[in-house]
Amino acid sequence: MAQAKKEWLLIAQAALKKAYVPYSHFPVGACLITKQGKTYQGVNIENASFGLSNCAERTAIFKAISEGERDFAHLVVAGKTSQPISPCGACRQVMAEFFTPDMPVTLVGDKGVIKEMTVEQLLPYSFTGQDL
Repeated sequence: MAQAKKEWLLIAQAALKKAYVPYSHFPVGACLITKQGKTYQGVNIENASFGLSNCAERTAIFKAISEGERDFAHLVVAGKTSQPISPCGACRQVMAEFFTPDMPVTLVGDKGVIKEMTVEQLLPYSFTGQDL
C-alpha cells in the first residue's frame, strides 16, 4: 500500500474519536482526498431526531464541496466493525452525485481488514443528473 494511502487510512481512523454518537455508539470516520492531494476528514454526527443525523462520508463530501472542491481522487471510510464498513444508501447516492463512477473507495474495519471498491460497484445503475 502506498504511503499516502496509509496516511489516508490513519486520518479516517483518527476521525472515529471525533464522531458524535451518543445514541448509536457507532462511530464512523472518513477521509476524502482531492485530486490535488488535499484531505477532508468527516465523522458521523447524530441527533436526538434520528433522521437529522449525518454520516461521516457525507460530512467529508459536504465539507469539501462547501470549500469549492469538485475534483476528487479517493475516499476512505473507517468503522469499528469486524469487517470493512459499508456506506449507507444515502451516502452512496451522494457519492454518485460528486464522484466519477471509477473513483476508488477504500472501506476498512477495526481489525484492519480492507475492501477496495469503486463508486460504481457501490451503487450500480445509479440515478444521476444525466437521467434528468
